[in-house]
Amino acid sequence: MDRLPGNACLMIVSDLDHTMVDHHDPENLSLLRFNALWESNYRTRSLLVFSTGRSPTLYKELRKEKPMLTPDITIMSVGTEITYGNSMVPDDGWVQFLNQKWDRNIVAEETSKFPELKLQLRSYKGLKMQRPHKVSFYVQKDKAQDVTNSLSTHLKERGLDVKLIYSGGMDLDILPQGAGKGQALAYLHKKFIDAGKLPVNTLVCGDSGNDAKLFSMPGVHGVMVSNAQEELLQWHAANAKDNRKIIHASGRCASGIIQAIGHFNLGPGISPRDMGNFLEPKTDNFDASHEVVKFYLFYERWRRAEIENTDVYLGSLKTVCSSSGVWIHPSGTEKRLYDSMNSLKSCYRDKQGKGFRVWVDQVLQCYISTALLSSQGGGGGGVGGSATGWLHVHQTWLEGVTPNHQTNWLL
Repeated sequence: MDRLPGNACLMIVSDLDHTMVDHHDPENLSLLRFNALWESNYRTRSLLVFSTGRSPTLYKELRKEKPMLTPDITIMSVGTEITYGNSMVPDDGWVQFLNQKWDRNIVAEETSKFPELKLQLRSYKGLKMQRPHKVSFYVQKDKAQDVTNSLSTHLKERGLDVKLIYSGGMDLDILPQGAGKGQALAYLHKKFIDAGKLPVNTLVCGDSGNDAKLFSMPGVHGVMVSNAQEELLQWHAANAKDNRKIIHASGRCASGIIQAIGHFNLGPGISPRDMGNFLEPKTDNFDASHEVVKFYLFYERWRRAEIENTDVYLGSLKTVCSSSGVWIHPSGTEKRLYDSMNSLKSCYRDKQGKGFRVWVDQVLQCYISTALLSSQGGGGGGVGGSATGWLHVHQTWLEGVTPNHQTNWLL
């Protein structure tokens, strides 16, 4: 929460599965479109929050499987866990709040009386899946209503103050009454208000019943992606159909989120991945983030042979590189920027048809890349036509990554 010195221009709070992440999109194109838009236009002045029903273990598994950005805040286990930053530092105040009128042992005892409930996975690869403030079951859709009504009464009689959330046509989560995605967001909003840093705009994004409370937050914009489940659409029809700040997008998953950004005029709404001409002059103000994203998109498309193999592109790259510029590999090997540009000639088309994709995040999986750019360098043109100069690029290994000395490398 301390990354930004003042109020974030925009805070996006998004569910993951079937909202930010489209599991029916094998190339992850909608997610990659969002990534490029966020990193080029929003990362430096806005906040990204992932709000998921996944436990920390399953969340980390998803990050290994999909090209996801690193969020500023992560809300997990249906709003029962809040963590901050790359290290996922837990919010102890939230834990203390949830402990009120909650006893996991009593929940286990009462749910054992319902044969219709099937406890979800207890462990995965030796790690606990059931969480301290979230107990999850499977229950058939035709039995869910009767089971939840009866179980709620039993738990209340035992002195607990809990909520039962049914979503996805099969998942039943039991949480403390004060927990949930909406409550976790309200808690964060209060912390921002107390610090004088409430984001100027908040956009919440979801697809299922356990996202409904996100849309109940006063003043927020909301988008139900086109593939939203019936349970969320029914909630919207019954509770928020006249709320013009909530839309049902025509785009699936992350594409629907991008659509909502444009619909509500929350900021730039065109992803760099939707811009085809890398030589088209850039007319607005220089932005280093945009230049970095644009460069790596060029790099991806060059190797996939999605752009023409022409010296015009490579010549444009050289015009925005300082003649004395250096690219330093994590191994410590140095190479002149000009030589790095020349090495691109040999790798044209080498990733065609191989599912090769590049995305830029605040921290890369293998190394941190620091680029020093000058808005006065290099003359006109360049990749995008801006007078931008690449002076120095230095890559370093992240902690926990085994260094591998390489002399045969590109970028």
